[in-house]
Amino acid sequence: MNSNVLEKTEAETVISGLMLELGIPAHLRGYQYLRTAIGMCVEDMELIGSVTKLLYPDLAKQYMTTDQKIERAIRNAIEVSWERGNGELFKKLFGYSNGSGNNRPTNSEYIASVADYVRLEQGFV
Repeated sequence: MNSNVLEKTEAETVISGLMLELGIPAHLRGYQYLRTAIGMCVEDMELIGSVTKLLYPDLAKQYMTTDQKIERAIRNAIEVSWERGNGELFKKLFGYSNGSGNNRPTNSEYIASVADYVRLEQGFV
């Protein structure tokens, strides 16, 4: 098997595991969108700087929906994650958790932090 395909499969596995540990139920539409968005950012971190101009439109085309529905579904998944997720993992990834009285991370912060973690900790750089 091609090493790029193997790395991509490994990255997807790591991302899925992190998302489940962060408390995002796999049945939410935002779970799929977030997993894809994080995977795209692991491959190209420059997408983080253009979430609304590049990332959401790319996801909308891929899933045949609108940018607004992508953004809303991701925001909802992050809100669920913020309420249910592993506080220790949140502290590790974001420096704070729900219990610390901070607001939840924005969509961009969430995607960037998880993508950066996958790239650095798992060696997908």
